[in-house]
Amino acid sequence: MPNELLEFFLLCLTSLFTMINPLSVTPIFTSMTSQLDRATARRVAGKATLTAAIILILFAVTGQFIFKIFSITVDSLRIVGGVIFFIMGYEMIQARLSKIRFDKDNLHEMESYTQDIAITPIAIPLIAGPGAIASVIILMSSNTGLVYHLMLFSSIALVALVTYVFLLFSTPIMDRLGESGNKVLLRIMGLIVMVIGVEFFVGGLTPIVRNMLMIQA
Repeated sequence: MPNELLEFFLLCLTSLFTMINPLSVTPIFTSMTSQLDRATARRVAGKATLTAAIILILFAVTGQFIFKIFSITVDSLRIVGGVIFFIMGYEMIQARLSKIRFDKDNLHEMESYTQDIAITPIAIPLIAGPGAIASVIILMSSNTGLVYHLMLFSSIALVALVTYVFLLFSTPIMDRLGESGNKVLLRIMGLIVMVIGVEFFVGGLTPIVRNMLMIQA
């Protein structure tokens, strides 16, 4: 039992960390807050990571209700999540930080814009993106025990805390890693994301194929 809990906890951490990928959020956060003072940028980082963590927990808790309302199965979501993981992992292997582009001139609209960017786009979709949301729903559905759920929530909180630390020290991190170093790390994490994606895809497709074969038989 302890080994199973540890394996599940590590799976949660690996899945969430690679899908959220604080390194890919860091350069975007840096560019969007480059004209803000340190205290304001710190507040934006805290609000964004807290909002993203709450959103992920809400999706994890309400995932089963969403399944019932829209007649979605866990296996189908595993397949879709696997495809999303694989595509995002491929983008990371190509060392593309993000397809999203932002207009830096909007930062001159200081007060209202500063409040908005913490929610969108930093919290959603940069931190709590579709891959991370699919991941928490799948992980929540795969184990029904309260201890497993607490492990998932702890993983969300821990990854959110790590992301917050990355955002706080975004400028020195990017300066130290440099463009080449960041691209290398992105490719490594992209490979991990693709492997997780394949595992989710196969895990969701296998019971569907077995069920189809039983019906045909």
